[in-house]
Amino acid sequence: MEKSVEGLFTQEVLNQFLTRFELESRVKKLGDFENYVFEVYRNDQTLVLRITHSSHRNQDEIESELDWMNYLNEHGVHCPKVFLSKKGQLIESLEAADGSCFYACLYTKAEGFPVKINSEQYNNELFYAWGRVTGHMHAVTKEYQPKKGMKLRPFWHEEELIDVKAYFPDEPEIINNTNELLEELRELPQTKDNFGLIHTDIHSGNFFYDGKNVHVFDFDDCSYHWFVSDIAIPLYYSILNGMQNADELEKTEFACNFLTYFIEGYKECNTMPENWEEHLPLFLKLRDITLYSVFQKKIAPEDRNERLNQMINEIQQRIIQNETIVKIK
Repeated sequence: MEKSVEGLFTQEVLNQFLTRFELESRVKKLGDFENYVFEVYRNDQTLVLRITHSSHRNQDEIESELDWMNYLNEHGVHCPKVFLSKKGQLIESLEAADGSCFYACLYTKAEGFPVKINSEQYNNELFYAWGRVTGHMHAVTKEYQPKKGMKLRPFWHEEELIDVKAYFPDEPEIINNTNELLEELRELPQTKDNFGLIHTDIHSGNFFYDGKNVHVFDFDDCSYHWFVSDIAIPLYYSILNGMQNADELEKTEFACNFLTYFIEGYKECNTMPENWEEHLPLFLKLRDITLYSVFQKKIAPEDRNERLNQMINEIQQRIIQNETIVKIK
């Protein structure tokens, strides 16, 4: 979390939201990278309270995210159900000391358990279930219509993180290669069967697994995008976080095996987007660009460890050389 926001988020802010959602005072902090996320409790039920600063999302964006989550939940997708506050609101807002706002929402905690990339559960059965829930999300969303008057979630090209000129004004090769990629993406067709509202960030840190089904959470980055992006991201982070010391052949072999089972699961619930294999490398490149910007925005140079600096340098070189994180046969 940016230091400017950390100074505004006080215990009183947290206590106010606990009261508004009728929650117990005891909490367990789960995360604070882009949002403050807490495990909270009410009537012996374990829930999740997320608090967002207005510098990250506005109330309209959060409302449309929660509306889609409830739609998915109602249509059998394994994702959280959103609860109302004591006043019957999906979102509670609170003005901060500087006039900005914090927004809070409450939802069920996902079933299952986290899966570490190098654990024995990170296997073909998981990849299949991962693909199945992704395909299910895409299939049911084809019929999703936001409530009348509701502001739509952002479209892919509205993502501030792809404005690399703002983050890296002195890196012309990064700027040029990013612009070329964006132009290539703008030429891709957009149909009901390949484009729509997607999660955009279904890596292993954003779901739990119960041994059979994957339960997805953290819909904070959902946007209108190509379905292939939701296929590229799981592969991207599996390579990034699980194969740091592997050679190119090992990465390629893993990618082919991963996609075999992921796609098999996906096809259980949805047809594959047309030309997905041809388009997949484009979205692997796009994730390199957005992650490169995230590190610049969220983590000051003095707070980066050796491993993170190495990762940033590797991403930088891939963007400059116009390469993907893994080469797929």
